[in-house]
Amino acid sequence: MRPIRYAAIALASLLAVQSATPAWAKTGPVDYAAIVAAPQRNADNRALDEARAPAAVLAFSGIKPGDTVADYSAGGGYYSELIADLVGPKGRVLALGSPRFYKADVWDKLTALHPNIVPIVSTNFDLAPRSVDVIFTHLVFHDLFVRPKPGEAGVDASRVIANWYAAVKPGGYVIVADHRASAGDVAEIAGTLHRIDPEIAKSAMLDAGFVLDDESDVLHRSDDSGELRVFDPQIRGKTDRFLLRFRRP
Repeated sequence: MRPIRYAAIALASLLAVQSATPAWAKTGPVDYAAIVAAPQRNADNRALDEARAPAAVLAFSGIKPGDTVADYSAGGGYYSELIADLVGPKGRVLALGSPRFYKADVWDKLTALHPNIVPIVSTNFDLAPRSVDVIFTHLVFHDLFVRPKPGEAGVDASRVIANWYAAVKPGGYVIVADHRASAGDVAEIAGTLHRIDPEIAKSAMLDAGFVLDDESDVLHRSDDSGELRVFDPQIRGKTDRFLLRFRRP
């Protein structure tokens, strides 16, 4: 399945997607551990589970079967495939990704197993008003604050978050998981360490009109000082992270 390329994403134009119910699916409460343990998962993604506590993150997210979820800057689809099983055949995952990082072979395999994943490859991640139930961001929120290089336009964090507010249905959520940083120059820290102070994230989201609905320490690690670049071999995959859930009133 090849990506859909949009300048602005109009959800109404997407075709309805049908998929078979996974073998693990049962009526009653969602079994998050079973979603993570599903045998069809991408092996490279599965290797990242220990550091990411995915069952706990999914449980915290508030995502429900039947939801439409935007996986913002989806990377290799780690959470896209998990969320696809969580939302089920009546739900949909919009996997938003940059052409720089899109790997067709990876996404072709994911969409073959999960027809309710819609890869959207674009330099513009704008979403249509009230088009999604949840926006999920994993380790990318800090990218909104990176200082642009000379000659580059950069990202306007306020504009992006304003679009999120417009895109999420009332009562819906934005989930933010990112590498924790101490207070300081947000642009400098985001661009060098690839971290962000959670208080900056809270302030930006609250300024846009969201309400802080809950936060979790499930990704907290006390042995990370927050002073190393997240790709440093000493700390890669073992960073202290925060997990926040914001609600649109």
